[in-house]
Amino acid sequence: MPLIQVRDVPEPIYRKLVEQAKVERRSLAQQAVEVLARGLQVDLDAKARRKAVLQAIRADATLKKLKLSDPVKLIREDRQR
Repeated sequence: MPLIQVRDVPEPIYRKLVEQAKVERRSLAQQAVEVLARGLQVDLDAKARRKAVLQAIRADATLKKLKLSDPVKLIREDRQR
């Protein structure tokens, strides 16, 4: 994940960010990302992002060609050893 460092943050902004992070039970970095995302109108909904990734995986033609083993069958075989 990319890294960003912000210097010379005005004290009132820093205090407000710290306050919001405590209320939301986030780290300062997590809160800063959340505030930036809202300000830039970027959706950070993790659940929606996971659904989109799973849909992309399901739609990938190369994955459809793979013959994957049934995990239940593999676990049962392993338990019988």
